[in-house]
Amino acid sequence: MLEEGERLEPLGNGIKVIVSDEHKFWTDTVLLANFAEPRRKDIACELGSGCGAIPLIWVRDNTPKSVAAVEIQEKACSMLSRSVALNHLQDKIRVICSDLRDLDGKLEPSTFDLVVCNPPYKAAGTGILNPLDAHKIARHELSCTTDDITSAAARLLKYAGRLCMCQRPERLSDIIMSMRKNGIEPKRLRFVQQRPAKAPKLFLIEGKFGGKPGGLTVEPVLFIEKEGGAFSDEMMSIYGAYKEDYV
Repeated sequence: MLEEGERLEPLGNGIKVIVSDEHKFWTDTVLLANFAEPRRKDIACELGSGCGAIPLIWVRDNTPKSVAAVEIQEKACSMLSRSVALNHLQDKIRVICSDLRDLDGKLEPSTFDLVVCNPPYKAAGTGILNPLDAHKIARHELSCTTDDITSAAARLLKYAGRLCMCQRPERLSDIIMSMRKNGIEPKRLRFVQQRPAKAPKLFLIEGKFGGKPGGLTVEPVLFIEKEGGAFSDEMMSIYGAYKEDYV
């Protein structure tokens, strides 16, 4: 089941995900999974699923109805497919090894209630490129742009379906403009800070496909840590079943 360089990461409730140094997940992954709040009847999709932590976290908590995990990197798809088999979740999660710009014939348009994406944080031509190809793709807009992501989401979502993303604060205007360009109206925004004395390091945003302009709600800041450095009570709650293995 495990190949060289891979290991199992417990997610709680008996669910495990295969990770490696190239394909793993971070705190922002867990925050996005929680922020999206899938409902039990939702048909969901993650664009750029990587090792697949978000679909596995959702299914661990018995939501949503089904998940399509789209990932362009064959190695990550192999890891995710084996994680799905390991956890006997073939009836809940399907893996689509594809460029998100080329989903015609692979996913039915206008059928998803929820799409999520943890996109590359750095725009093309910015930042220092990581020598690992997997990290280049995950961190820089090399294989897709923000517009590619929101365009793909718009094709997949039902009317009033939701797109949830996370991104660094300096990219906020890019995300809002791109969402609106593709008919997705931003409706919910939350900033994330490491601790109260620090500036925001991340934001989480939800847009509604076909939503009326305006009505953006800015939620209270999510603090990862207390001033002393321990996880905040809310962060411990978000980690949920995962926290027993994390802390």
